[in-house]
Amino acid sequence: MRSRHRPRHAARKRVPPVAGLVALALVAAAVVGWRVSEASSRRAGEAAGRTRPLPSDTPPATGVSSPAHSPPSAPRGSPAIVTPGPINTSFPGLTTFRGNATRDYYGEGPVPLHPKVIWAYPETGGLCSQSSDQFGQRTWCGTGWTGQPNVIVHDDGSVEVRIGAYDGHYHFLDGRTGEPVRPDLVTGDLAKGSASSDPDGYPLYYAGSRDNLLRIVALDRKEPTVLWSVDANTSVPRPMWNNDWDGAALVVDGYLLEGGENSWFYVIRLNRGYNAQGKVTVHPKIVATIPGFDDQLLAALPDTDVSIENSVAFSDGIAYFANSGGLVQGWDISKLLAGGTQYHRVFRFWTGDDTDASVVIDPQGYLYVGSEYQRFNERSREVGQLMKLDPRNRKDPVVWSLPAPEIGFEGAGGTWSTPALYGDYVYWATAAGRVLEIRKSTGKIVWETQIGIPSIASPVVVDGVLIQGDCTGALHAWDVSDPREVRNLWTMHFPGCVESTPAVWHGWLYFGTRAGQIYGVADPSAVGKESG
Repeated sequence: MRSRHRPRHAARKRVPPVAGLVALALVAAAVVGWRVSEASSRRAGEAAGRTRPLPSDTPPATGVSSPAHSPPSAPRGSPAIVTPGPINTSFPGLTTFRGNATRDYYGEGPVPLHPKVIWAYPETGGLCSQSSDQFGQRTWCGTGWTGQPNVIVHDDGSVEVRIGAYDGHYHFLDGRTGEPVRPDLVTGDLAKGSASSDPDGYPLYYAGSRDNLLRIVALDRKEPTVLWSVDANTSVPRPMWNNDWDGAALVVDGYLLEGGENSWFYVIRLNRGYNAQGKVTVHPKIVATIPGFDDQLLAALPDTDVSIENSVAFSDGIAYFANSGGLVQGWDISKLLAGGTQYHRVFRFWTGDDTDASVVIDPQGYLYVGSEYQRFNERSREVGQLMKLDPRNRKDPVVWSLPAPEIGFEGAGGTWSTPALYGDYVYWATAAGRVLEIRKSTGKIVWETQIGIPSIASPVVVDGVLIQGDCTGALHAWDVSDPREVRNLWTMHFPGCVESTPAVWHGWLYFGTRAGQIYGVADPSAVGKESG
């Protein structure tokens, strides 16, 4: 079995830095390497849509191929698909990775049908910095896994895009021009993963960094101001692996839920408020630190790589997360969220291998879990790399599962992508570039295509359009409004791996690439008009 031991200070390998590296033979044309990596009841309300002007400037477009097509429509003879809403119900926007507590909200359409790059930030150069891993100090550029930006619509109708990058900064950009709207939040190392904005309207931002710190940041000052932070190395009794914070924090009932690469799950009471000057305040208290591992898992593994790198999901009082040892857990924290002290584990399942993708929960309470295939053990072969689990059936929770052993990234197979749910189907991408449409009820593959490898971004589906990036620099879109007749809509080409998950908002796509830039993409015909 391949040894997975890495120095404790090292971040997880994902897509390689830009300078002086040899591309992996498996992906000769791609730039590949370190990714470096609701309340108690589920909120279903959609944020109020708003119509706002789009920018008037149209810079040169990035290459795009687009076959003849018509806009997506509802499946023939099928009722309109009702999609879950965002966790933020009092204002519009996308405030966390996959938008809500169950990790199945992807933004609001329309999706551009003839997309062009409207702006790129920065206009020249790239967002780069030096950072060290087990290979030494190297240059890192752009945005990484999962890297989905927040999109916030303010009271005056302006749109703000918030995103971390490998320059060690969090950036706050005008969604229509790409110009900074506030100073950067500067951290001590790579700002990777996905951050979260407060869903209840407080001007707070929850952002981790590879410098060991998870920060709570006030955004109502002249510049982003850190009000509180927690260190992955010193805040738990037995940090098990790394000290980064990949997952997007989740705010539920005034509590912050977050998993760390130190292998622990945190429940933090925020105690949010405002001072006499009207500035936002927090007085956080860590009310629980819960190990993401147990003795049974450690006995089954040849290593101690058990970091939590996914974004915690939550439904009906239970928090779900997985770790790099393949342990999927559900913890009932309902009493904690009510001000008590008790919590207990209600679900345990072992996939056998590294499970970095976030757990997704459907309205019936089933879990959709994607796992990697790099330890090559018997358990991984037994349960496969995509599975639907019923957490109520603790003895035999597997409803169905699919194998994906094809090698696609770092000598491993399986997936780094969080599955997407849309209507009666699951959309999923493997590291080896397979994009699949799967019937939720049976696990039957009803459509499949091949894209560039590796593909470690997470798919999003909005208004019947599936969007997926890959590490050849391609961003693809398919019309899946009729699952029986999937059609390619367009493919855009960018310099650098599209490793980060795009955000979709009212005719725009926002995302970064490993080449070093962040993009705002829209239909040129819509520029200067009202957004949908």
